[in-house]
Parts: sequence; C-alpha cells; structure tokens
Amino acid sequence: MKNLNLNLQIVCMNRNSIPKRKDFILWLKTIYKEKKFIEITIRIVDKPEIHNLNYLYRKKNKPTNILSFSYFNKNKKNKSCFLGDLIACTEIIEEEAKIQKKSINSHWAHIIIHGGLHLLGFNHLKYNERKKMENLETKCLLSLGFEKPYNINQ
Repeated sequence: MKNLNLNLQIVCMNRNSIPKRKDFILWLKTIYKEKKFIEITIRIVDKPEIHNLNYLYRKKNKPTNILSFSYFNKNKKNKSCFLGDLIACTEIIEEEAKIQKKSINSHWAHIIIHGGLHLLGFNHLKYNERKKMENLETKCLLSLGFEKPYNINQ
C-alpha cells in the first residue's frame, strides 16, 4: 500500500489507552496492502455514543466495542478510495482486554483489524464466514507480532 489517509477523531473522556496514529495506520495496512490508496475514518467514543449508534443502526440496546460503516458495495467494484468509518469505544476495549487477559495494545489492534475487515465486506454471521474472518484476523495479528486473538487451533 502506498498511502492511507486516516481521519482520526478522538471524542472520549479517557484517552489513556488510545494507540498512536501510526499504530492505527500500521494495523490497517496489514489488511489493505493490495490497495494503492485508501481513506478511512476512525472515531474513538465513550459508551453513550456507541450505545446510541448501536441501537440506531443495529437495533441492539447496548454498547459494543466497534461499529463499521462501510462504503463498499459488494455488487460493484469500489472505485472510491473511501472505505468507510470505524467507531470504537475505548471503555469497552479496555474492559474486554482486562477480561481476556490481553495487553490493551493487542486488543486495540485486533478490534481495529476486525472492524477494517468488515469495511471490505467480511462478516461473521455464518460459521464459514466467521472462520474465514477469524483466520484473516489471526494472520494479520501474527504478522504484527501479536498473539492469536482466539482460542482456536490453526
């Protein structure tokens, strides 16, 4: 990948565990290496905002770790360099890292890669889709020097 234009918006109260801009770019480049130029927005928010967005767009009345809003159209080649938006909740990511006994940085990387794959049209609704997505996430994370994100045999 030649260039990645990242619009990073940090609008949360707790900014302690938020990775550096260069980390987000590095993680995203592991997914989008075949593209010459892309644009993506990452918005880091608190629980109330992600809760509201999760309810508004997915009808789920609870906060979540990340939401992906893709500009990608599976039926047509995406000629635009804009892939979409990722909305991540720092509080949820911190809580999950603690519960899963992972470093906060490795969990951030996992969640951003996970959301980034959604922007390309990957999903985990069916077993085969989930396995394919988990394998891609694992491959990306291992290439970055992180441990496997799932307890799966590969």
